[in-house]
Amino acid sequence: MHKQRVVFVHGLGSFGAAAWPKQHGMALDYDALFLRRHGFHPVAEPEESDVAADVAILLDSLASPGGGHVVAHEQGAISAMLAAVERPDLVHSLVLVEPACLSLTAELPATASHRALMEPLFEIRNQLNDADYEREYFRRAFSAEAGGQETPEARRSAKRLRLQAPPWEAQLHIVPGVPTLVLTGGWEPLYEEIAAYLQETGALRCAAAGGHRPQDSADGDRIIRKFIAEVGRASSVRAS
Repeated sequence: MHKQRVVFVHGLGSFGAAAWPKQHGMALDYDALFLRRHGFHPVAEPEESDVAADVAILLDSLASPGGGHVVAHEQGAISAMLAAVERPDLVHSLVLVEPACLSLTAELPATASHRALMEPLFEIRNQLNDADYEREYFRRAFSAEAGGQETPEARRSAKRLRLQAPPWEAQLHIVPGVPTLVLTGGWEPLYEEIAAYLQETGALRCAAAGGHRPQDSADGDRIIRKFIAEVGRASSVRAS
């Protein structure tokens, strides 16, 4: 029996399969692909982020089987939504986890406040070294301390973070007709504001424990799997 494809698109930090530890087992029931976005490589030097390249990577992963489900986290949700706008025939469903889709809610208070806090840092990012930028980014975005580890991968991670474009630059649009789930961790008004906007435009909205990574909780993983299974069954019925 042909397995439906599910493509996972990471955000910042870990990438590829490492970004989705609770979802590895979905490969038993689905043709699961765990992508690496542009500039994310285990050993190569990081590159400037490129949303168009991320969209191309995602669409290429969906092209050969005739489409599939897309599960995306934070900045990865930007390329996921853009791919769905470009090729809605290939995106059977969208799961957006803590989506950093700030252009959708640019005029709303939590988003405007977040941008006012972060934009000055983005404006001077090329004047800071990687470690100082990472430290200040975590302080502003998460009220937390950055890891501070002195390993090659930690240094690449800090550089990669500094090379990411501001998430509000990508102009996003809702994709009518694509079943969408938005999953948040219930910890940050910014993501709840984005989730509420998506809910008002037709998305199913759910919350689970886990902070900025609700997909790592048992409840979050169950919500993702249930949504994809239900959409997949509905698609199979329509096709039969």
